[in-house]
Amino acid sequence: MSRGPARPLSVAPMVDRTDRHFRVVMRAVTRSTLLYTEMTSVAAALGPDREHVLAFDPLEKPLALQLGGDDPERLAEAAALATSLGYDELDLNCGCPSPRVQHGAFGVVLMKDPERVAACVEAMRASSSLPVTVKHRLGVDEFDRYEDVDRFVRCVATAGADRVIVHARKAWLRGLSPKQNRTVPPLRHAWVHRLKAEHPSLRIEINGGITTLQQAHEHLAAGIDGVMIGRAAYDDPMMLAAADDWLACEPHARSPSRSPRHERTERLAVLGALLPYVRRSVERGVRLHAITRHLHGLVHGLHGARRFRQMLAEGSLRPGAGVEVLERALDALRVGDCAESAALLRH
Repeated sequence: MSRGPARPLSVAPMVDRTDRHFRVVMRAVTRSTLLYTEMTSVAAALGPDREHVLAFDPLEKPLALQLGGDDPERLAEAAALATSLGYDELDLNCGCPSPRVQHGAFGVVLMKDPERVAACVEAMRASSSLPVTVKHRLGVDEFDRYEDVDRFVRCVATAGADRVIVHARKAWLRGLSPKQNRTVPPLRHAWVHRLKAEHPSLRIEINGGITTLQQAHEHLAAGIDGVMIGRAAYDDPMMLAAADDWLACEPHARSPSRSPRHERTERLAVLGALLPYVRRSVERGVRLHAITRHLHGLVHGLHGARRFRQMLAEGSLRPGAGVEVLERALDALRVGDCAESAALLRH
C-alpha cells in the first residue's frame, strides 16, 4: 500500500538550483506544490556537516529529500535521519547522468542494476514511515528498450516504492554532457503513459519537457498520477502562480488564466513578501547573492526587468550587501511598472 497523499504537482530537484533559498522563493508562489532538495549524497547526509546539509526552513514544506547512493544500509540510516528531521518524502535518484555520480556508481547508473535499487527501496522503507519514491530515466546507454524500463519499474514497485517519477528521456553516459542529456535524447511521453496503463496500481509521475500548467492538466487528464516541472519553474517561478487555486478545485480541470495586469501585480507582491526572509537570512550571515540569484525569474516579462537584474547583480556581490539592495531594485521596478500602467491607460 502506498504511503502518503497523492501529490499531483511538484518542482524537480535541480543541482545548484533547488537550494533552501529557492525553495522559499517557490513557497511565496505556491503552497501546494511538492518541492525537492537538490540531490544530496548519502556521504553528505551522514557526514559531519549533516545538520547544515539537511537543514530547511519550515516554510518550505511539503518537502522531499532526494538522496544519491547505492548502499542500502547507508540509505536506510539517511532515511531514518531525514524522517526525524521532519521531511515529508524520500526520493532515490536513479536519473542523474553527471560524471560525479557515475564515479560513485549511483544516479542513472543504477538503472542497470534494478535489483540493487529494489534493495535500497526496501531498506529505506524499513527504516522510515515516509513515502519512498524513485526518480529515473526511460533508459541508459544500451538499456533503452521499453522492456528495460518496464522491468526496472516492476522491480522497484515490487520492492514497495510508493511512486516512480519518470524523466521521459533516456541518458547517454558517454558522449553527452549532463546539459545535453536534458535536451538531446528524444522525449517519449507515450512510454510513461504506457507504463501507467500497464501498472495501474502504481503511482506514476511524469517529468521532462513540461513547461505549462495546461500541459500538466493534459497529462493528469490522461491518467498520469502526477506531473513534475523542472527548468521552466526555475526560469519563471510565476508559471505556478495559479497552481494552488487549480489544485484546490480539481487538478484534472484546466488551470485558471490570468490577465497581464494581474500577473504584474502578483510578481511585485511575491518580491515584496520575500523581503522579511531576505532580511533575516542576511542578519544570520547568509550572503545576499545566495538568495537574489534566484529572483531573476520572478520579473520575467516585466517592464524594467533588465534594470532590476542589473541592480541585483551589481549590488548583491558587494561586501556587506543587505536587504536594502533588493529594496532599491524593487522600488525601481515598481516605478517602471507604474510608468507602463500609465502608458497603457493613455492608449
